[in-house]
Amino acid sequence: MTIDEPLRIAELRALISHYGHLYYTEDAPAVSDAEYDALMQELRTLESRRPELITPDSPTQRVGAQPAPQFVRVVHPQPMTSLEDAFTEEDVRAWYRRAERFLGETQAPAFVAEPKIDGLAIALTYEQGQLVRGATRGDGTVGEDVTANVRTVRNVPLRIPVGRSADIHAPSLIEVRGEIYMPRDLFERMNSERLAQGLEPFANPRNAAAGSLRQLDPQITASRPLRLYAYSIGHVEGAPVASQWDALAYLRRLGFPINRDIRRLTDLEVVIRFCREWMDRRDQLNYEADGVVIKIDDLALQQRLGVVGNAPRWAVAFKFPSREATTRLNEVRVNVGRTGVLTPYAVLEPVRLGGVEIRQATLHNFDDIARKDLREGDLVVIQRAGDVIPQVVKPVVAVRTGQERVVVLPERCPSCGEAVVRVEDEVAIYCVNALCPAQLIRHLEHWASRGAMEIDGLGTRVTEQLVQAGLVKDVADLYALTAADLLTLEGFGEKRAENLIQGIDRSRQRPLWRVLAALGIRGVGARVAQILAERYPALDALMEARATDLVGIEGIGPIISQDVVDFMARPGNRAMLERLRSRGVRLEDALSAVADQPAQQPLQGLTMVITGTLSRGRDEVAAQIVAAGGRVAGSVSSKTDYLLVGESPGASKVQQAARHGVPTLDEAGLRALLEGRAVDGQA
Repeated sequence: MTIDEPLRIAELRALISHYGHLYYTEDAPAVSDAEYDALMQELRTLESRRPELITPDSPTQRVGAQPAPQFVRVVHPQPMTSLEDAFTEEDVRAWYRRAERFLGETQAPAFVAEPKIDGLAIALTYEQGQLVRGATRGDGTVGEDVTANVRTVRNVPLRIPVGRSADIHAPSLIEVRGEIYMPRDLFERMNSERLAQGLEPFANPRNAAAGSLRQLDPQITASRPLRLYAYSIGHVEGAPVASQWDALAYLRRLGFPINRDIRRLTDLEVVIRFCREWMDRRDQLNYEADGVVIKIDDLALQQRLGVVGNAPRWAVAFKFPSREATTRLNEVRVNVGRTGVLTPYAVLEPVRLGGVEIRQATLHNFDDIARKDLREGDLVVIQRAGDVIPQVVKPVVAVRTGQERVVVLPERCPSCGEAVVRVEDEVAIYCVNALCPAQLIRHLEHWASRGAMEIDGLGTRVTEQLVQAGLVKDVADLYALTAADLLTLEGFGEKRAENLIQGIDRSRQRPLWRVLAALGIRGVGARVAQILAERYPALDALMEARATDLVGIEGIGPIISQDVVDFMARPGNRAMLERLRSRGVRLEDALSAVADQPAQQPLQGLTMVITGTLSRGRDEVAAQIVAAGGRVAGSVSSKTDYLLVGESPGASKVQQAARHGVPTLDEAGLRALLEGRAVDGQA
């Protein structure tokens, strides 16, 4: 049967537009990636046969324009004004008092409060429902034409209304204003990929979004994970709306992505409370927000209030405290991790940032120091995102005096004095001395952790005491300790000493996979350790394996294979393993399967996502899930089985779970699953 190609092309465009809207805007995919790709391929094939039918709003044209020699200037039909800033709650009240005086005696207005996304403002113009222009804000009056780039942003509608909306018609002309931004999770994934490719990471999502949208080559823009949130209507013909809230609802019906965190509130003090709450929750959002925009809802009142200077009287931006500060980088010091990696960190002149006094900041690695040209004595910009250790962003080169000191790559480990090595194609520098004290303390902590040998009572302070007293020089020495040895340490009485000795003794019978996970071999966590123990149920066999033997095992790649073989080949490590054996630590399993777990593990095949603060460390809980056969993912999708929720959970993950119908668990629910008991998803 001959198909009607023009009709099928129209059907495919509508379907792809509809499914794309569900995926990128509603976060509710209705078809698999394979089905979506098949539809797109069919459309490309038909359009290649009928190129005269290709239109600018076709989904195939999101990446089709040639690189531009330069951006064309665009005059906005209505100025894209700035906003007055308010830095305190009293500033917000003062803004409203000024608006009240100007309005005179009118009924108290309602407000719309919108998280102020830190991205790049954009104006999208549609004629007869088709996107004809995308322009940056520029100076507010004149912007730059970035239409070809805007077309590549996945949730920007190329034609409105989107998909199958039959109850609404596009106005003859509408300018939609919004923010182009980069979601945090996609930004982090992009930076990880760039680092893996040897490329420079982006400093923050805002700069990444702005730089990506202003590329002369649209294909570069298309490779970046940009998204749109629409927040207002500019010039419009044929779409009467009476309020900002109505405008948002109208835009949503047309198919534009609208931030679900926007609220309509009827009392200014409630608005201020909303701002306060969002300031506390900003780190739970999947986008950067530097404040809350407060608007008087009624458009007629907005018209009466007008604009003063370049800022409307009817809106104000309540700004969050800065995430950046400037201070002095006094010194660069080095931490030695349990795998021997030397990680530099900055010792700073103390400075307050986000309500916290900052004295240290991460420097990632020595390549990053060289790339940023950071020097001891520099005045530097630091930034803090969430509750993580602050980062040094860049030096303030303009104020250098010439007394600053270039950071020199260390040649020897600062802990043990042994020469360090650098593996080809890696940025990390290693101390390979198995007896390095700094590594030993962290290695002992890892050995005793719940994801490894699970020795209660052997924490950071105790491991430091054991090493400093010379009682433990490697993990095998733990199994030669006596209660009398422990009684020589500060804080140990007979009961505490006996409990720790019993905990160490119980760990002798842990299955082989736990020993492998505890050894601290790079890349060998709980799941990889289980895979290795299943293939090599006796450590002796694994010690003789070659990299080519291991790389053929599903789930074991060439890098991990070589790391395992290298670890087993080192004489010091082999001697330590023999001492473990001689002191009763179990180095083989009776069966090829992991001995202390059933063939079907309690979480086998389940995918979980963790959010919020748990009673134990997140890594520890994740290791427990993996050890029970489960998988821990970073984001919620339709393939997620459970969302594990702790205190102060991330709003976006909880919302995604609700949209996808993913049940939630608390820690009690997780324990029930681990014990093989059924649980109901919790609200």
